[in-house]
Amino acid sequence: MKFLDSEIVREEMKVIEALQKQVYGNVFNFPNMNREDKLHHIEILEELLEKQQIFYKRLSLSDDPKAKEIRKTVMDSAEMFGFKSDGDLSLMFAQMSAAIGEMKKQLDKS
Repeated sequence: MKFLDSEIVREEMKVIEALQKQVYGNVFNFPNMNREDKLHHIEILEELLEKQQIFYKRLSLSDDPKAKEIRKTVMDSAEMFGFKSDGDLSLMFAQMSAAIGEMKKQLDKS
């Protein structure tokens, strides 16, 4: 079975896309949000990151040429944003997770 033919993969992609739309739709409003809305936004970020990590792992494990192509595009995009991948994005995911953790800490302080 090809990577993109998997029902699970297609569903995951839909969920990731929906979460990304939510995040991007609110990113510029974040400074003006109340505490509850900020916390909700951070929770969405956490869920999105988790889903992206799982999706990336699936890409990495697949031998499908399309999956390899998508993985390369993801890695190229990450490098464009300043993340050095060296063929593995686990450091980037760890940095993003740490940034989200820092957002939560800052929110707890306020």
